[in-house]
Amino acid sequence: MNPLLRILSLVLLLSLSTAGFAQTPAKPETTPVTDVPFQRLGREITRAAKLAGGTVGVSAIHIESGRRVAFNSSERFPMASAYKVPIAVQLLTRVERGEITLDQMIELKASDLHPGGGTLTHLINKPGVVLSVRNLLELMLVISDNSATDVLLRLAGGPEAVTARMRALGIQDMEINRPTINLIADWAGYTLPPETEWTLELFKKLYEATTPESRKAAASKFEVDPRDTCTPEAMVMLLERIYRGDLLKRESGVLLLDVMQRCKTGEARLKGILPPETVVPHKTGTMDGIINDVGIITLPDDAGHVAIAVFVKSSEKGISERERAIAHIARSIYDFFLFQPPAPTLDKR
Repeated sequence: MNPLLRILSLVLLLSLSTAGFAQTPAKPETTPVTDVPFQRLGREITRAAKLAGGTVGVSAIHIESGRRVAFNSSERFPMASAYKVPIAVQLLTRVERGEITLDQMIELKASDLHPGGGTLTHLINKPGVVLSVRNLLELMLVISDNSATDVLLRLAGGPEAVTARMRALGIQDMEINRPTINLIADWAGYTLPPETEWTLELFKKLYEATTPESRKAAASKFEVDPRDTCTPEAMVMLLERIYRGDLLKRESGVLLLDVMQRCKTGEARLKGILPPETVVPHKTGTMDGIINDVGIITLPDDAGHVAIAVFVKSSEKGISERERAIAHIARSIYDFFLFQPPAPTLDKR
């Protein structure tokens, strides 16, 4: 094997049966790894990863053929707000079971209003507001609102229930452990008092009591914390199964992808340099040196769909540089699967 490819752990695999995806092992691609387009893709991903700084992880699968691309795909990365995708899956699972409904109205308490992400705490800054589960789902995935996320995480059964659902689906390398308010507190380096004392003013005071030095130390510790992490490979497995429709009922899967398609954050990431009309339901995550984007890219001319996850951690580069790196990686993979279709096989029957 070419040493560059071995070092990069860049793997291309043949198609999988659409039935029993979780149990069906992949088979090695019959095309030699010395294939020139494959080598070029590897070099291009390597170049783009250097733009991001830090550590980059990539996993992508062409859903219709099962061919895969991987770069540090088995390494753990903090999901940040990308963990809202598995939360949505568990929430919709409970909806399908009849345990909650999308039209169920939820009254927000003062302790439900949390900082970070979206605009809910700015638009609705008083307790007593009532929103539907459907409204909260939109806020969580479209504008990445953290208040909506923590309410929905509670309705989904809590972090343990979300992780248990992932395990039941055969997705092992994904952990959901904390509400966003706890995740942010650990990242910023302050300790939360009992929930009965939570207010937006309190969160502001707690953050202002930290120093740049203490926040940097807390962020460094946060990036090696195994909680609320996943591998790019695990995230892509989840995305593929959402698209295939084998973990949610059709109407739930369509709803989830429709809401993700209207995501308003991270337009410069996966979608950054794709053709403007490209359909990409996706979800971003951002926390200081951490920047992610995960989603499903629709290729033109009926060329199929690509489930993709790109994670960056431990980077001191500016956010625009990291976003540009994600955009270049996404475009490279888009072009590869669009212009390098699977080689035809000879049927000797």
